[in-house]
Amino acid sequence: MASVKDSPQPRKKSWLRVFLPALLVLLWVAVAGVGGPYFGKISEASTNSSTDFLPQSAESTQVVQQQGDFYEGNTIPAIAVFEAEGELTGEQRAYLDALPGQLKDTGVVEGQTSPVIYSEDGQAAEIVVPLPGDDTPSDAVETISSHLQNTPDGLNAYVTGPAGFAAALGEAFSGIDGVLLLVALAVVFVILLVVYRSPILPFVVLLTSIVALSGSIFIIWHMANAGWVQINGQVQGILLILVVGAATDYSLLYVARYREALTHHRSRFDATANALRGSWEPIVASGGTVIAGLLCLLLSELSSNKALGPVAATGIVLSMLAALTFLPAALALGGRAVFWPARPKYRENTKPTKPGLWSKIADFVAAKPRKVWIFTAVGLAICTAFAPTLSADGIRQSDLIVGQSDARDGQNVLAEHFPGGSGSPANIIVSEAALDRAVQAIESVDGVDSIAAISADSPSGTVPVGASAQGLPPMFADAKPTVSNGRVLLQATLSDPADSPAAEDTVQNIRQALDDADPAALVGGETATDIDTNTSALRDLKVIIPSVLLVITLILMLLLRSLAAPLMLVCATVLSFLAAIGVSALVFNHVLHFPGADPSVPLYGFVFLVALGIDYTIFLMTRVREETKKVGTREGMRKALVVTGGVITSAGIVLAATFAALAVIPLVFMVQLAFIVAFGVLLDATIVRALLIPALVEDAGKKVWWPSKLAK
Repeated sequence: MASVKDSPQPRKKSWLRVFLPALLVLLWVAVAGVGGPYFGKISEASTNSSTDFLPQSAESTQVVQQQGDFYEGNTIPAIAVFEAEGELTGEQRAYLDALPGQLKDTGVVEGQTSPVIYSEDGQAAEIVVPLPGDDTPSDAVETISSHLQNTPDGLNAYVTGPAGFAAALGEAFSGIDGVLLLVALAVVFVILLVVYRSPILPFVVLLTSIVALSGSIFIIWHMANAGWVQINGQVQGILLILVVGAATDYSLLYVARYREALTHHRSRFDATANALRGSWEPIVASGGTVIAGLLCLLLSELSSNKALGPVAATGIVLSMLAALTFLPAALALGGRAVFWPARPKYRENTKPTKPGLWSKIADFVAAKPRKVWIFTAVGLAICTAFAPTLSADGIRQSDLIVGQSDARDGQNVLAEHFPGGSGSPANIIVSEAALDRAVQAIESVDGVDSIAAISADSPSGTVPVGASAQGLPPMFADAKPTVSNGRVLLQATLSDPADSPAAEDTVQNIRQALDDADPAALVGGETATDIDTNTSALRDLKVIIPSVLLVITLILMLLLRSLAAPLMLVCATVLSFLAAIGVSALVFNHVLHFPGADPSVPLYGFVFLVALGIDYTIFLMTRVREETKKVGTREGMRKALVVTGGVITSAGIVLAATFAALAVIPLVFMVQLAFIVAFGVLLDATIVRALLIPALVEDAGKKVWWPSKLAK
């Protein structure tokens, strides 16, 4: 006989039960229809220029803002580099001498190309080609590269310099809107197919992710278009992965509750109500924790990090809404049919089942909890010992691209035959009154090859100054440095490649030398931008990580009504993160042989692993608290582990797989972040949630709830 709560409902209420879910599904379909077209448009609102993300106080940012006073137009230099197999032949020189005019005729050059500059060894040449600097110059670089395909035999051509590397980054990020999303969805679909053994349910879960992502993209495009946030390719990629992974995780939790409810209720609508009652609190709590952690990125000095906070938080909000509205509505309409062929059956009396894998794990942990958590903690600590070997103090621009790179090969040729900083000088703004002192101070620094000043009178646009001005040809006789508001813009060509540690040391020494010669001087350029970016990123590590830990600890205290449990859980999560960093360092240094890492890599890894790792803690511990009220802490822990073990592990595998999809973007940053988060999530969802935390709770018993009533 059916219970009262499952008794037949009046016709009007039954009609309403169908209408409301149908309306919710239609509303979300409309959201997807409106937001879907913005997938292709969001790239238009993003930029990959490093200086766009630095704080206004950074010297390199101020130089970019002021250097437009010295010449018209906004340009970015591309460097066409040529290398012969031996000494350049007469035919090759004739071809090169005619190139500047030919490149001008392509229609993509902004301003005047430099004359051909031959190397002292006679085996190479370079031409500096100014290109429009408003957007990523991919099309212009492609046009120049195409024009250089027909070089004489024995002459190799490359396009490098700031424009070449900017185009390479643009090409690397070009797969974000299509390839990355398709790979992520395909991987998630295969995993869901294995987990649910149903051809229907995976599509419903994926639709939940897609509608959430569509709504997120629509909102974020308008945020970026209005200038509220600045986004770049890596923020776009992380957003796609985060929304797909989070929405799927929340969906897995709800589906597990819904499947369980279907075995206790005949009516699919009663099962929906029961599943929502059991799901909304852990989903909202875990989502809220992730949002709070992500919003700590607003404390960053870098606009790229700062933008990721509200952008990713928006994605999490839409993921929660979709998992708590669209998914329950769709499953309520489909009922047991969506689980076909393994439809859950209603059972009035639940028969004892044979112990499964998670029952055996729970029994194993409960038998000797202290030995389990000590052994597990020691294992994680061993991995943690390798964390300091991760070199995260910056990476050369030429090492950013994974695989073949024309810009990187050209940079190597340039460094072999010319001063390494050719085409990417340090831009230095000094006062006219201190010009001579400033030039002398710069020349005194080792690593400076030559100095020139921007000059509107010069046919080349610059005039050599200081020692570089000795023996000037007649063409420079009447050329004077351009003066704007009592300032002069100097360009110092460095002996080392602009993205090398040696060049960074040179720029740091130039800044120190100018402190006495001209305290108001500003030093910018590509090298200075890298220095300022790394300085801000290292500062962010020291500020954001403690902030995230504090916020998450406070949220856990409120959620679990305890002081002891949150401190224990946060310590376990931090240990898990450090272990993931240690293993990642071993892989990066000795398997993948990466030259280093950007400081943002451990920062992003920390934010995602700690915030998302706490997700699984909340899934587990909210169920533990629920069961503790009925059967006590130790038995409650055992029961919660049995019930949530499967869904947490499945969620961890899905999230790890989605973040692993970031590796399809051929950038070292993306590959490193993909590995750290994917490995860390798997470690957290299996070892930490299955062994370490259950063993700690079993060993501590009711003390974990101190000072709440459950501890008494």
